[in-house]
Amino acid sequence: MSNAPGAILRGLDKVDGSLIDFELATGESRAYGRLNITLGECRYPNGNPSGNAYAYLTIHAQGAQAPIFAGWMIAATPALNALDHARYDVWVLRCKTE
Repeated sequence: MSNAPGAILRGLDKVDGSLIDFELATGESRAYGRLNITLGECRYPNGNPSGNAYAYLTIHAQGAQAPIFAGWMIAATPALNALDHARYDVWVLRCKTE
């Protein structure tokens, strides 16, 4: 596996149906709605940057001390380890290699 300098994620607001794609650099945090999302790292198969992405994410709800999600999300199987939130879905699309 190779490490990428960032990832491209997608967020869905289940209340209004809006989708947003956004980029995060490794170690960067971003607010999305009432969530704060931090990318730990993004990995992809050696020699295949367009291959399946694995992103380590930590997601906090606004005002919460403990994360509501911390773990690896896999682009090809987002339901395998998904964020469980009443309003928001977040998943990884691919690693950003440039």
